[in-house]
Amino acid sequence: MRPNASSTTPSLPSPKKLRWGIAGTGGISQQITADLTLVDNADIVAVSSRQASSAEKFARTFSIPTCFDDYQSMLAADIDAVYIGTPQVTHFEYAREALTRGRHVLCEKPIGLNAGEVRELASIASKFDVFLMEAMWMKFNPLYLRLKKVIESGAIGEIRSIRSSFGAPFPEDDSSRWRPGGSALLDQGIYPVTLSHMFLGQPSSITAAGITRENGIDVSENFTLNYRDGCFAQGSSSMINFLDQSASLSGTRGWITIDTGFWFASQFQVHRFSIEKGETTETYETKREGNGYVPMLREVTAAILNGEREHPSHTMDETARTFDTLDEIRRQIR
Repeated sequence: MRPNASSTTPSLPSPKKLRWGIAGTGGISQQITADLTLVDNADIVAVSSRQASSAEKFARTFSIPTCFDDYQSMLAADIDAVYIGTPQVTHFEYAREALTRGRHVLCEKPIGLNAGEVRELASIASKFDVFLMEAMWMKFNPLYLRLKKVIESGAIGEIRSIRSSFGAPFPEDDSSRWRPGGSALLDQGIYPVTLSHMFLGQPSSITAAGITRENGIDVSENFTLNYRDGCFAQGSSSMINFLDQSASLSGTRGWITIDTGFWFASQFQVHRFSIEKGETTETYETKREGNGYVPMLREVTAAILNGEREHPSHTMDETARTFDTLDEIRRQIR
């Protein structure tokens, strides 16, 4: 179904509201769309799915005026930006096509399968003068904004080590995570790696071990990111067994623990210890908006409407450097 789909791509006006198209109708797209309805200057005008029935149902659920069973036709419609929530093996191609059509792109993580793809997309976005960002919502979480301020205040001194993990056994069904291109590291391990990059930067060396199946899918890994000054970050991810899903950052004056589900958590604790007082703990709590994506969606929508081509909180250069680390971990466990 291609209602009024023209053969040429319409030019983009400067709207008061940003007109979003949603690519994909799975669970993540449903959560994102629900949160987009909470952003004042965002207007969801289209959705696409490979199945017409899925697109129609999604459109009815979220009162979206136009639906397509063809992604290319949606890109040709009157939209300004697209959110890509399709399986991760399609992200690079979907993002590249949207960018070359002059559409701004917010792509679910991982935005590509390797650093080369990330840098190629960044180059295309620059060429066509459009916004591009990977949807790393953790960086926009109010908890992390608060966490940065606490750390900058010197509450735990200099950060010397980080620990984080994300593991849960997923049913081995016919979903894309179990097909070539699937990856526990890119789907789950990307959060521990991103956390380490946020507070310690890019490592000088990496040691990693894990399990990679014959079809190339890594299903479990653990890794240590080493830094020249002796700092380190330990992380792990798995889609075949549970791992502790909390995180901690340890410094010269104390340490911080982030609650389970550290990438979307709403609470962390600052711990200090002295011989005189023993251990003291201070708790910080933030409030989640919607499903947790609202802060990111609000920032991205505003950035695009303001004519920006990246968001300073998660630039494509930072994304590419994170993928350099991910690539090296995957190289070692293969």
